[in-house]
Amino acid sequence: MVLVVRAPGRVNLIGDHTDYQDGFCLPLAIDREVVIRASPRADGRVVARSDALGGIVDIPAAGAEDARHVEPGWGRPMAAVLRMLSQPGRAAVGFDADVTSTVPVGSGLSSSAAFAVAVAITASEIGGLRTSPPSIVRIAQAAEQAATGVPCGVMDQMASVFGRAGHALLLDCRSLDIDAIPLPPAASIVVVHTGVARRLEDSAYAQRRAACEAAAGRIGVATLRDATLAQVADDPFARHVVSENARVLDFVSALRVGDLERGGQLMGSSHISLRDDFRVSTPELDALVEALVREGAYGARLTGAGFGGCVVGLVATEQVNDVVTRAAARYRSATGLTPTPLVVRAVDGAGRIE
Repeated sequence: MVLVVRAPGRVNLIGDHTDYQDGFCLPLAIDREVVIRASPRADGRVVARSDALGGIVDIPAAGAEDARHVEPGWGRPMAAVLRMLSQPGRAAVGFDADVTSTVPVGSGLSSSAAFAVAVAITASEIGGLRTSPPSIVRIAQAAEQAATGVPCGVMDQMASVFGRAGHALLLDCRSLDIDAIPLPPAASIVVVHTGVARRLEDSAYAQRRAACEAAAGRIGVATLRDATLAQVADDPFARHVVSENARVLDFVSALRVGDLERGGQLMGSSHISLRDDFRVSTPELDALVEALVREGAYGARLTGAGFGGCVVGLVATEQVNDVVTRAAARYRSATGLTPTPLVVRAVDGAGRIE
């Protein structure tokens, strides 16, 4: 028996640092994915290999009590997932796994979330477990938190599991309701890597999250989802979250009527808020956003948590190649760095490949 499972990465069109405050975001699963090819083994071990990531992960099928000690480091989410799937009185099923990925690591496109989702599906299928898609999301999120110490929100895993071809997902991070929003054919989504890798465990992500939680406590709301702009006017971190939630809903309205100019303006406002209020941008992200807009994109913004990685742009489909080529040249001239552009498509979410 050979089991093949895929889990896509994601890009977020708008709505960053809102998911852990019960807010709104608009991700899509992209045509870059983690693939695991697995077959059962009888010795109660999970042995995973990846040419791209390097090294061999060899761990008990029941996972590790503290995944942060697993080496090589890319096996830590796997160890955490296996631990969460283990059940008292039931022997965990081991397997061999070959891991490949076309999701760039350190890009802000959720390579780690896609990997955790793929492992959760693989281990469930191999072990004969009936693990629902919402449970896969919860397990993958908790595993990533346990493996990295980063208190990530739920957006990445939701997008990887519930992606829908040709659509972005309006995600309500409080109810976990999803509304699939058709993407207009006249616009293409471009993801461009700055050439500067991002590691959330080395960034101020956890401090930003703690600051948002403290702000919610000060004004007496459960999360900043319930705050008004007037209540957070003097707190830049909280102000970003509240204003970003409004931008997400406005952006969806613009997409529904095909108003790409308005959508681009909202992406620009989002980037300014992430740069000035939330302070998670970098000079390279700013330069790449500027290059895309100057060369004709409707709009662009950093995507993901920031601190490096990628920007996302909305570009007229008929002009996408020219815009990307010119923007890459402008960015290279300004920074000396070589950007990596990807024109991405929205795809269906994770699952078994028959």
